Amino acid sequence: MTMITAQNRNILTQTHLPGSVMNYLLKGDKHMEWKFNLPVKLVFGNGKRKDIEKYIGEIGGKNGVLVCGKSFEKNGVADEFVKMSGGKIKAVFSDVRPNPTTDNVDDCVKIMREIKADFAVALGGGSPMDCCKAASAIAKGNDKIRSYHSEGKKINKDEAIPMIAVTTTSGTASEVTNISVLTDVEKNLKNPMNDPAMYPKIAIIDPQLTLTVPPQVTASTGLDVLSHAIESYWATIHQPVCSACSIYSARLVFEWLEKAYQNPNDLTAREKMAEASIVAGVAFSHPRTTGSHACSFPLTNIYGVPHGEACAFTLDYFLKFNAAHADDDGRITALAKDCGFENAYEMADEITAMKKRMKMRCTLSEIGCTTDEQIDELAKKSMSMLMTRNPITLTEKDIKEMYIALK
Repeated sequence: MTMITAQNRNILTQTHLPGSVMNYLLKGDKHMEWKFNLPVKLVFGNGKRKDIEKYIGEIGGKNGVLVCGKSFEKNGVADEFVKMSGGKIKAVFSDVRPNPTTDNVDDCVKIMREIKADFAVALGGGSPMDCCKAASAIAKGNDKIRSYHSEGKKINKDEAIPMIAVTTTSGTASEVTNISVLTDVEKNLKNPMNDPAMYPKIAIIDPQLTLTVPPQVTASTGLDVLSHAIESYWATIHQPVCSACSIYSARLVFEWLEKAYQNPNDLTAREKMAEASIVAGVAFSHPRTTGSHACSFPLTNIYGVPHGEACAFTLDYFLKFNAAHADDDGRITALAKDCGFENAYEMADEITAMKKRMKMRCTLSEIGCTTDEQIDELAKKSMSMLMTRNPITLTEKDIKEMYIALK
């Protein structure tokens, strides 16, 4: 329980915390309770991937699987990691789909079980991370991932193997979360699953690995960072440690994303976006995400919109809606001011402008959603558990009205 004494209040007013976090703390809400724990070692810096053997040693790994996309196997990066591991990576699973399925994970698990893997390394963006986290969590068991993802079976930590996450994009922050988003094709169900056993032991963030990311992927993943930052800030279970990270990350995105988009070889911009991504990962590690992410799943599943672009598709709308209906305490306005804007509406307009400048789609007609029936389907499938974390309760009717406004 947090209590703000007169002495502590004086100390706080002399600090340089963002205004929104300062207001949150100075309220002295005697009922405010929160916890923070992030059991992932973060390693940040150019060239840190080259120390992979050292970090495998830290987790006691001797017999591992590298999980990555096919492009890394074709361009030799996978072979480079096998060599840098000192022979401890014994197999490579590269058949990772852009949005991994439960069948995809089971194929990965099969290799882990065949070689009796005692660790795994995920290399890439969100898809390899999600596939590897889910596979590693059940590697020493006998069941398939559908039992856990779609049927409610609990993860047994004794069946998990440790993993190291090496990210090559600045966006998903999957390397610091215990969340894996999978699609069960048979049940037409795309949902996140999470468990403490799914946290990576070590996350390596080497900005040099992001230099080859194409501009459109840079834009999409960067907007995912911004969505993580903003949604975690206003989530119903927000807390000051994560809120401070939200603000810091959002500021970086507004300053550096378009620079990385316009000049992919700008290493400073890449470093700043990598920093924004990892800090946003910390930001949503506890509050999680809300409405924009809830809407992203059907946009991706039905219309193939890349995840980050799908999150940003509704982010500006949610920002204006929440500012109008859920800002009695001034937190959302304070966030906008902390990011350099006059108010939340100005910030939302800038997000819209950023999306257009980076050739992201902003209307339903651009993604092929044109009929009332399609809009009804989108609204219905957007009502996932994430929507309940929005700062104001939203109904399916509210979401349908949003989609109509975005036609």
